[in-house]
Amino acid sequence: MPTLPPHAALAAALRARLAAPLPGHAAHAEMAPFPARATAETLSTERNEGRPAATLVLLYPGAGGAASVVLTVRQASLSSHGGQVSLPGGSLDAGETPEDAARREAWEEVGVDPAAPDVLGRLTPLYIPPSRFSVWPVVASVDARPPFRAHEAEVAALVEAPVAAFLDPTLRRRSRRDAPLGTFEVPFFDVGGLEVWGATAMMMAEFAAVVREAIEA
Repeated sequence: MPTLPPHAALAAALRARLAAPLPGHAAHAEMAPFPARATAETLSTERNEGRPAATLVLLYPGAGGAASVVLTVRQASLSSHGGQVSLPGGSLDAGETPEDAARREAWEEVGVDPAAPDVLGRLTPLYIPPSRFSVWPVVASVDARPPFRAHEAEVAALVEAPVAAFLDPTLRRRSRRDAPLGTFEVPFFDVGGLEVWGATAMMMAEFAAVVREAIEA
């Protein structure tokens, strides 16, 4: 896997990179289930009206100090994206900013103190056609691994994923999935044997692109 700089240096580089123009839907398309349809027309939150939501991409020093992010395996019983690997997140409450919602959802789902994350910036908002959400991914950092606690009603398992896994091209794979219109292949990130695919993979593809550009700057 790629070698990343120490946590503080990586967080500082990401803050600077997130203040500049982002890779956007071109990066999303790399991991989209149907890349030919992954255009500004279909993915833009400005062109599609969806329920506002936010996710938290939380950077922290994990095992051995390796830069990591926390993901969740959603309970299979949930109506939206049940059983899938996701970033902590959910709908915005009235009057909330994406940053407010991302912090709150991380507290509710994985037990991260809302006051702890230092927001570094946002990734490109993404419209998700199957669930009709408009999602703002918020990137934040904490200096030490939080004492995670899964909210069992929504979270079947926590996944502590090394950031380097999303930069490793050998861990970008494809699997066959069944859908109402037939069987098709979708790209996914192989993270410790778990398939990170769909909207989460699309958001993490842009995050990986931003990390790569930040450390190469």
